[in-house]
Amino acid sequence: MVLLLLMLSVFPSLALAAPPPPGHSIAPVLEKVLPAVVNISTSKTVGMKQRELLLDPFFRQPYAYRDRPVQKKSQSLGSGVIVDAGKGWVITNHHVVDGADEVTVTLRDQRSFKAKLLGGDPAVDLALLQIEADRLSELPLADSEKLRVGDFVVAIGNPFGLGQTVTYGIVSALGRTGLGIEGYEDFIQTDASINPGNSGGALVTTRGKLVGINTAIMGRTGNIGIGFAIPANMVNAIITQLARYGEVQRGQLGVVMQDMTRDLAEAFGIDQHQGAVVTQVLPGSAADKAGLKSGDIIVGIDGRDVADGGALRNAVGLLRAGSTISLKVIRDGKPRKIVATIALPQDARAEGGKFNNNLGGAILGNLKEKHPLHETGGVEVVEVKRNSPAWEAGLRAGDVIVSVNRQPVSSLMEMSALAADAGKKGLLLNIVRGNGALFVVIR
Repeated sequence: MVLLLLMLSVFPSLALAAPPPPGHSIAPVLEKVLPAVVNISTSKTVGMKQRELLLDPFFRQPYAYRDRPVQKKSQSLGSGVIVDAGKGWVITNHHVVDGADEVTVTLRDQRSFKAKLLGGDPAVDLALLQIEADRLSELPLADSEKLRVGDFVVAIGNPFGLGQTVTYGIVSALGRTGLGIEGYEDFIQTDASINPGNSGGALVTTRGKLVGINTAIMGRTGNIGIGFAIPANMVNAIITQLARYGEVQRGQLGVVMQDMTRDLAEAFGIDQHQGAVVTQVLPGSAADKAGLKSGDIIVGIDGRDVADGGALRNAVGLLRAGSTISLKVIRDGKPRKIVATIALPQDARAEGGKFNNNLGGAILGNLKEKHPLHETGGVEVVEVKRNSPAWEAGLRAGDVIVSVNRQPVSSLMEMSALAADAGKKGLLLNIVRGNGALFVVIR
């Protein structure tokens, strides 16, 4: 993980955030915002070994060495945002607190509190903490769907452990995906300066609302003007599940899909250039039970447009198993509505050639149990036909695919989206085999 991690136009009612008038300052807004942004420090005890020289008890001469266990505290710094003052809820990045034995939240007024981890979601990189404190300030969440490229934003965090720092910029892009940073991506891109230590900090509008959680930057040496934040609407959806269940138990729709293109639209004889084309429905899946078919084009979910396969994957990925969704589908050139209840993955399987021609001959399935070397799941290679493309590429029955093009994968649905994003560039698969691991290049 690279932890390098709004503008009022002449139509005020259409803008989410306004720049300060000439000669004025956003300091009055920040005075209300800054107390809700906190510093987070963590400590973790790590095991080490030290060579110890043993002495002969009679002659005090060295006669042997032994390994003596040594424990050392490692500390890290990050940022967080108070989103509910009454409950003491603090949201931050999962990677900031992952594996920590102790988490300390320090407020702007320098009060410090030990935090309880209510839950975390590594796939989106969010964690929810709770502190017991009074006189807290909170940041209200903005509707990130209303955010526009060009809106002004302010990034607040704790870069390099210096203390609370404010930077100013604009929204450079929206809906950034395929970066390989997280399992589910729909990032806000901004040129507001974000640096190491800003992870988990706030991206706010100039009207003082939380529009995103700063997560990563492009590059390894520091800020170069390309930073990424998790949108507030995604944050809100994850918080709800973390607070109630302590985790996000994702369900699956059970389709293999690819992005809609102009060529496909022409082939289907429709004037629809966006959406997710269903190429395969997994037997026994939620999609199968709902009546989805290969060739269906999913263009909407719960009243929101679906731009491509990644957008559909993100929308479903934010829902808990058992949730009911309404899909807007085009079948044979005619729109129709299909209601599906997403479910936990069971015995869904897919032919590898549906993902990539060079995976032909491999039967892939969702990993039913956590693998001892990869607890977050993966896609199992159930069988491989000898001399098939998948066999020639090096896949074998029993392999567990844990990442595609350096992006973690835990289900067939995730793999289908990542393989579709790769296009014709080829696939780099990270595979767990037995007690070891290897990379396999698929071209």
